[in-house]
Amino acid sequence: MNPTNRHEIFHRLRAANPEPKTELDYATPFQLLIAVILSAQATDKSVNLATRELYRVAGTPAAILALGPDDLKRYIKSIGLYQTKAKNILATCALLIERHGGAVPHSREALEALPGVGRKTANVVLNVAFHEPTMAVDTHIFRVSNRTGIAPGKDPLAVEQRLLKFIPDEFRLHAHHWLILLGRYTCKARTPACPTCSIRDLCEFRQKTPAPTIDTAERTGPVTPKRRAK
Repeated sequence: MNPTNRHEIFHRLRAANPEPKTELDYATPFQLLIAVILSAQATDKSVNLATRELYRVAGTPAAILALGPDDLKRYIKSIGLYQTKAKNILATCALLIERHGGAVPHSREALEALPGVGRKTANVVLNVAFHEPTMAVDTHIFRVSNRTGIAPGKDPLAVEQRLLKFIPDEFRLHAHHWLILLGRYTCKARTPACPTCSIRDLCEFRQKTPAPTIDTAERTGPVTPKRRAK
């Protein structure tokens, strides 16, 4: 994709949503970190339902540690892989207190040293909580980047590196959210909503979903049945 088209794509996405936000509910960087850990292979909606109750009673590392594994699992059992996630969350809370005074660290290396935190999770926290222009490549961003031609790559790391290289500086802070929302609601996996997509004319996807056809009845209105001869 040429730089002019790439710039226009992000110009349009910014015009439609100048200040995009994560759909995960949180009040502190720590709560964001826990929500992102829980969001692996789960929807933001399901995570928000769980954390809404959890954060009412335990919204800090010390408070979650005080819950213990059984009570923590009770709050997050509706989320997939909750047993493993509970174990990782408790270990992460302990390390945050031991190494960082209970605060969420600002560096990628320190974040990735926490149990249950990989590169994508670290990038989300750095971007959302600390406003760094990182690129957390999830399934939506990977699909959109390859399908549209914005930054094709064979794996998430390759896509991340190309996005950081190709996206103009003025768009980089919010690009992560624009691409996630585009993939979540428009450039969907099975049936992309190409006819309503704001970047349809710039997208390099060859098999775009066509606009729905209008049948004869819809074009001309209902057909009045003929009267039978008496």
